[in-house]
Amino acid sequence: MLADRALRPPGATSIFTDLYLRLLTASWPALLGFIMAAYVVANLGFALIYWIDGGVGGTRPGSYADMFFFSVQTMATIGYGRMTPTSFLSNALMSFEALFGLVGLALMTGLVFAKFSLPTARVRFSACAVVTRRNGARTLMFRMANLRASRIVEAQIHVSLTRLEKTSEGETLRRWYDLAMERDRSSLFALTWTAIHRVDNSSPLFGATPESLARDVAGVTVSITGLDESFSQTVHARCYYGADAILFGKRMVDILTFDADGTITTDYSRFDDVADAPLD
Repeated sequence: MLADRALRPPGATSIFTDLYLRLLTASWPALLGFIMAAYVVANLGFALIYWIDGGVGGTRPGSYADMFFFSVQTMATIGYGRMTPTSFLSNALMSFEALFGLVGLALMTGLVFAKFSLPTARVRFSACAVVTRRNGARTLMFRMANLRASRIVEAQIHVSLTRLEKTSEGETLRRWYDLAMERDRSSLFALTWTAIHRVDNSSPLFGATPESLARDVAGVTVSITGLDESFSQTVHARCYYGADAILFGKRMVDILTFDADGTITTDYSRFDDVADAPLD
């Protein structure tokens, strides 16, 4: 998305740029895959030096596989005893590899623990925002749902409009405008939350059309923060609606059903559905 590219600093395209953050925010399969790949590559490198030196006793002559498994035993500090270093280089490399394995284990343990304890919010945002009429006025609306069993307390949202503007000197800038919400905080975010911004003459969206939003490369950025009820830690989520995801003359389809016994049912299969609604 344009907003993500704008927030990314120049040169921050390499996988090794802020590697810790990239690993911490990666998916579990990606993190475990990286750990396994790094483990195998490191052992292949150490095994190559052992194989070139040939200073490991108890191995088959010229066997690279034996050197690889000796490296695995050394890095994990297993030491079965059948294969032993015999030359000075192999002993020195074995000492370094043992230290390398201990440091690597400590780093990976810390990374995995940090990822396990990282508080996250599973907030689902509607696929699009709509501009419709509500209580006789133009209104920007989108909705959110808390998908976790634990509730978010003291939740609050911050919504901003971004668009390109030209100064009187002809310089093109990206400007941010805060959008006032009818309700920007909730004491308990458990099910769904429909965010509403009234598009009156004080709104940065006043007079906006689909064409003007596309021309100005405009978009709406939404962030929500709150306290996870189970862990008492701050969680957050973010969403960006580009100009093509802000639909005029549409409304959000109702997804709540109120039963006679007071039970509220949420139909998430229609969470992203919209219907036609006249603006004027």
